[in-house]
Parts: sequence; C-alpha cells; structure tokens
Amino acid sequence: MSRIGLAFVCFFQMLFRGRLPPEAAAYLLPPDPGAAPNPPMPPLPAASASRDVVPAPAAPPPPAPADVGQLRTEGALLLLSLFQREGRLLDFLRESLDQHDDAAIGAAVRAVHRGCKKVLDEHVTLKPVMPGEEDAPVTVQHGFDPSEIQLTGTTEGKPPFRGTLIHHGWRAAEVRFPTLTGTMDRRVLAPAEVRVP
Repeated sequence: MSRIGLAFVCFFQMLFRGRLPPEAAAYLLPPDPGAAPNPPMPPLPAASASRDVVPAPAAPPPPAPADVGQLRTEGALLLLSLFQREGRLLDFLRESLDQHDDAAIGAAVRAVHRGCKKVLDEHVTLKPVMPGEEDAPVTVQHGFDPSEIQLTGTTEGKPPFRGTLIHHGWRAAEVRFPTLTGTMDRRVLAPAEVRVP
C-alpha cells in the first residue's frame, strides 16, 4: 500500500473505529527510554580585549508532537465543512424527509450529490482497488492484503481463490485537503448567515 493510500486509510480508521490499522504500526516509533539526553552546549569563548564576541541565537525549540486525536477530529470536521459548503450535506441530513414527497426528495438528493461530488473531485483522486466490471470473474492470488480485498462466501483452503467481483473497492490515490491552521474554530462547520437590511 502506498503512503498516500495508507494515510487515507489511517484517517478513516481513526475517524470511524478509533484505532490505526495494523499496517501503520511499522511507522510508529516508541520513545527509547534508554536514550541519553542531549549533551549540554559548550560555553562560549570569553570576549577578547580587541573585539566583542556576539553569541549565536538560540535554536528554536522542536515542534510539539502532533496529537493524533486532535488531528483526527480536525480532519473529520474539515471534511464535513467542505461537504456542507458545496453540497449542503448537513442541512439535508438534519432535515426530516417525512413531510416531503419522493419528487422533492429526489430533487434535493440531486443537488446534494452534485455538491459532494465536487468536493471529492477537487480534493481526492479515487482509483479502484481491483479493476474490473462488477459480476465479472476474478482470481485472488496468494499473498493478497485483507485490508484491500474482502472475501465473502466459502473461503476454505488456500489462495488462489476464484470468485465474482461484487465491488471493485476504492483507493485514495491522491489527497489534496487544505492545510489546517490554528486560526479557525474547526467546530464551526458552517457560519450562521444574517441578512442586514
């Protein structure tokens, strides 16, 4: 799995299941408790009589490690805000459909679909995990990744498995989300709108 694909899988695994997939474990390095602390900086030489010695500026402190939970929350909120801005997805999901007929619901779904598809097309490049037409015969070879191909039905024995492609799956080949900054409250998914006369 590519690093971009793994990053996308990690995002949705953390969003919906609250844990990272096993493939991400290789990239998590625990702190080494036996590591020696950084040696102290040597003292600056004393100023000579003929000139003053200007000390070098102190190095900036290293950035604090990212909070995985905070990144997961902010990423999910960013995605929701994009779907709301372009497709009014939150308005649609919060609206009761019981009082509307099928024709009105169909018109609303068309508008939501158009806006949400725009978000995906602009920010995510999707490719099939297993290319092919649905209901076409396929062969799953030995060494396949269970996170990429899900087997259903009778799966006794060892690969290769021959079966029928039910769904080709989706892989995020490229993700182009905006950079998160600390200047916005990500909990505001859509600002309130006020018309002033």
